[in-house]
Amino acid sequence: MTPATRRSFAVTWDYRCPFARIAHLHVIEGLRAGADWDVAFVPFSLGQVHRDDGQPDVWDDPSAEPGRLSLQVGLVVRDEHPEAFLDVHEALFDARHVHGLDLRDDRVLRDVLVDHGLDADADAVLDAARTKGLETLREEHRRAAATHEVWGVPTFVAGDQAGFVRLMDPPGGDGEEAVRTVERVLDLLTGWPALNELKHTSIPR
Repeated sequence: MTPATRRSFAVTWDYRCPFARIAHLHVIEGLRAGADWDVAFVPFSLGQVHRDDGQPDVWDDPSAEPGRLSLQVGLVVRDEHPEAFLDVHEALFDARHVHGLDLRDDRVLRDVLVDHGLDADADAVLDAARTKGLETLREEHRRAAATHEVWGVPTFVAGDQAGFVRLMDPPGGDGEEAVRTVERVLDLLTGWPALNELKHTSIPR
């Protein structure tokens, strides 16, 4: 199932957020299912927005590097190895939220890269993450906050509309359901901007 017309949107992420994982799995599954989407994957540092007053920005604080390095690795793969990005992106989310691994550990990050075909480039990706990846994170985080007043993940951005979205269930390998889910989000975001917030008071489980 694909939407009738090509849609362009952005979605923010930080690998630490379980709800970012769910939203991004829907986007990933939708793309794999053939959705005609032009998606910008935008980094957004939760460490930056949750820092205490008076603390330096995370990109200026060497002690913050372990907490932001996975995000920077994802950015380098996105920009320099786009053919591997969706697989690496999903695997970095799963390393933390499914397998309980520590994304602050270089060995964990390297294993994800190697497992997804970047064995010859893994060390170069990690090195670039600490330089180019850091600068990209700084620039794109600031732009998202300034342009659309983004404050969290996952935020979907389409045109001049931006909205924080919390989906409760991953797609479970169902590409058509993933497409429908993302399309519903975009339809609400762009087609009904008067709806500012809807939150269930309880979630039946």
